[in-house]
Amino acid sequence: MVDDKMCVGIIKDEMMVRLAPDDAEVAIHEPGLRRMNFTGRPMKGFIIAGQEAIDLDKDLELWIDRALAFNPFAKSSKRRGKK
Repeated sequence: MVDDKMCVGIIKDEMMVRLAPDDAEVAIHEPGLRRMNFTGRPMKGFIIAGQEAIDLDKDLELWIDRALAFNPFAKSSKRRGKK
């Protein structure tokens, strides 16, 4: 989380990356990247970077930098109320 917005995260041995929706649509055509889809419905602007895409330090840094660059423009998630 950066500024109360999802930015990057680790899911098992892969990384979730939040990008501008148009950038994410382009990125999924690169090796090792795919749409994030947990519920059967892809989330706009979220991609999963597999090990092939983040194996090298420079590649890992690239995806983190891209997520951080989009973060100021991203909408904050709605907070759920306590039950």
